[in-house]
Amino acid sequence: MSPRGAAPRRGTSSKSKPKILVLSGPNLDRLGTREPHIYGSTTLPQLHDGLGRVASELGGSVDCRQSNHEGELVTWIGAASDDGFAGILLNAGAYTHTSYAIHDAIKGSPLPVVEVHISNPEARESFRHVSVIAAACVAKVAGFGPDSYRAALEALLRRLNQST
Repeated sequence: MSPRGAAPRRGTSSKSKPKILVLSGPNLDRLGTREPHIYGSTTLPQLHDGLGRVASELGGSVDCRQSNHEGELVTWIGAASDDGFAGILLNAGAYTHTSYAIHDAIKGSPLPVVEVHISNPEARESFRHVSVIAAACVAKVAGFGPDSYRAALEALLRRLNQST
């Protein structure tokens, strides 16, 4: 039991490693070859491997997934709590600017969700300046290249460890 007598959230007790769901949206499977002047040369599998190492060093774990399909992302967000995840890192790609379905899935989840971007959307085309998911997320990390994912993971794990 936690200090206030309530049961700890799944995946966040001091006896278990917090599991973080890392979701990447459309076209992120093309990292390493897609517009390397914007997104760099790191591939998504390399990024995922690095996150696994960081999570392990910090006493957590990650399950990294990518989909080009909005509905699949919505389903994964909706099931994350039931599947024992403690939080979510989400790079929704272009859905960041258009998907009220992803916004609603985040709002319907009890888990903290951090919006992540490799580039800085506000420094790019005007249509990228508005995030329809931002208001549903607890934080946003953007503009640090692939290190945005690492910074977001480290901050989310610190937040989760402070709340237990």
